[in-house]
Amino acid sequence: MPSRKELANAARALAMDAIQQAQSGHPGAPLGMADMAEVLWNDFMAHNPANPRWFNRDRFVLSNGHASILLYAVLHLSGYDLSLEEIRNFRQLDSKTPGHPEYGLTPGVEATTGPLGQGLGMAAGMALAEKILAARFNREGFKVVDHYTYCFVGDGCLMEGISQEAASLAGTLKLGKLIVLWDNNGISIDGPVGGWFSENVLKRFEACSWQVDEVDGHDPEALRKAIARARKIHDRPSLISCKTIIGWPAPSKQGKAESHGAPLGEEEVEGARRQMGWKYPPFEIPSEIRLGWDARLSGQQAEKKWNKLFETYAKAFPAEAKIFEERLKGEFVPEWRDEALELARMLLAEEESSSLPLSMRAFSRKVLGALCRNMPALLGGSADLTASVGARWEGARDITPDNPDGDYLFYGVREFVTGALMNGLSLHGGFIPYAGTFLVFVDYAKSALRLSAQMNRQLIWILSHDSIGVGEDGPTHQPVEQLSSLRSIPGVQVWRPGDALECIAAWIGALRYGDGPSCLVLPRQSAPNLNRKRMVLGEIKQVAEPTPTEKILLTIRRGGYILRECKKGDPEVILIATGSELSLAVAAAEILEAREVQVRVVSMPCAEFFEQQPVSWRNAVLPPAVRARVAIEASGMDYWRKYVGLDGAVIGMRGFGRSAPMSVLYQYFGFTVENLVKTAEKLLKTR
Repeated sequence: MPSRKELANAARALAMDAIQQAQSGHPGAPLGMADMAEVLWNDFMAHNPANPRWFNRDRFVLSNGHASILLYAVLHLSGYDLSLEEIRNFRQLDSKTPGHPEYGLTPGVEATTGPLGQGLGMAAGMALAEKILAARFNREGFKVVDHYTYCFVGDGCLMEGISQEAASLAGTLKLGKLIVLWDNNGISIDGPVGGWFSENVLKRFEACSWQVDEVDGHDPEALRKAIARARKIHDRPSLISCKTIIGWPAPSKQGKAESHGAPLGEEEVEGARRQMGWKYPPFEIPSEIRLGWDARLSGQQAEKKWNKLFETYAKAFPAEAKIFEERLKGEFVPEWRDEALELARMLLAEEESSSLPLSMRAFSRKVLGALCRNMPALLGGSADLTASVGARWEGARDITPDNPDGDYLFYGVREFVTGALMNGLSLHGGFIPYAGTFLVFVDYAKSALRLSAQMNRQLIWILSHDSIGVGEDGPTHQPVEQLSSLRSIPGVQVWRPGDALECIAAWIGALRYGDGPSCLVLPRQSAPNLNRKRMVLGEIKQVAEPTPTEKILLTIRRGGYILRECKKGDPEVILIATGSELSLAVAAAEILEAREVQVRVVSMPCAEFFEQQPVSWRNAVLPPAVRARVAIEASGMDYWRKYVGLDGAVIGMRGFGRSAPMSVLYQYFGFTVENLVKTAEKLLKTR
């Protein structure tokens, strides 16, 4: 039977060989953390390499994702479908072993990591998901939800601000099944970290209500005892400081920044082999060492045992088991459709009062309540702006540290970790997370939102106070650039509804979009509902024999559509608008029509969905022959150039806003019916 050091050295050897062959990578952390990985994976991790998605597996997140080759080596040695050839192809095009772990690409990788600290936040989300589901579904004698979340972090992860937010919230929520192992090697790219990272990290985490421990990260028995101690503490998360030597056993580069982010070199690799007594050629692992790592049999036995437990549970608690299985399969959306349609029918029936101003935030909350009553998988929250963004629906049950069986979480002023925690909840399974904040503060969450899109994870952001309409709070709170920024992230769907019906369609669109995050962008100010008697409905094939109400909602969900058509013939000018400015476009069209101008108003609540429509639909909405176009949005201007072209005009923001009442600002920056009419007429005169 191979020794623990031999098992760890196998992972070290694969890491060195792969990095050397690729001539690219970060050898220091994989070499230094190999003992940590060996003890965790061989003594504690409950997982099944034959079924990486077995529900009750322990989760592992590598927050210091530059050490990816260590994770790939462990997955390969444990028996996952990750061949030696993939290890050889480390960091190469189309390999399953990219430079940083990517969820959905490599079996056994639980999260896409790389931006330091994000993995810690996602791990906290996974641990929270386990705690909530355990409180909801476990019964005496039936712990069908019972697993740990482990996370490796490096010095850089703990320097990033998100680590403090994650530590604070995880400690407050008493996430006792979250165990974090810190690769405390004291080295970053710039060298020894003492000059820029000098606080007592253990005291910091202890102050956040964590259980802390400190061990020699190269001592397997000390590591085993520390993890065993942490597993027994269920009312606090645990941080284990593992003192390691970066790059061990490289003879001249261990303990130095030179081993951090570049291949060691052939001579150094050979010296490391000699120092650890590894006598085998590159990429060769003896069969007895492979057998020492192989987790396939134990993994199958663990899953089989859990399956039997769940079968018994299902007989004793059939209703709970049915709901549990639906949530694990992602079958979240069976009954909400009728609720949303009823809201839409009510709005259409009140056509006479539809011009009355409506608070979009309040109406969004109403829609949310209708949906949440039939969708227990929706788990909401807000970064200290619950009432302001309308994130907590009437009847929601608050999640507390001692009563996690709820559906609403108060994140506090922590946008950084709100996004990462939602990613973790989504990755764990069983939830569609949503959270709210002001649009201008989404910058704090942008790194997590970008990862949501990369991982194709469904989650929803409610982003209110969407423009200079914020008013007196001034330019620090007026997000003139954020819409363009969000729209530039591949895979993010940005909805900016202009009235209540578009708000309903936005929520439906967000719930139907399972391939990435959605942003529902709402104004601070109220907006009128719009008369839709001249709305053009295209051919709808998604629903058999749709009702008139369904047809309207489905048309809106195409992302861009004709809200108001000209009375006769083809349009001479097209007005394109979103959100609060949509009502300005409708009012301007009425004035232009009275002046014998044929005007079409196009609403573009979600340009991303519009871009996915067939060319026939897009050309029908925006005929290429009609080049007199004006787009109006109280945001940055450049995004709309692709729709209006060089011949068109954009009424938007060229700089930051000002501090003044909203009505004054709209007048000052030209977001008025008069300016829109003037701009359209000027375009027509120049043609």
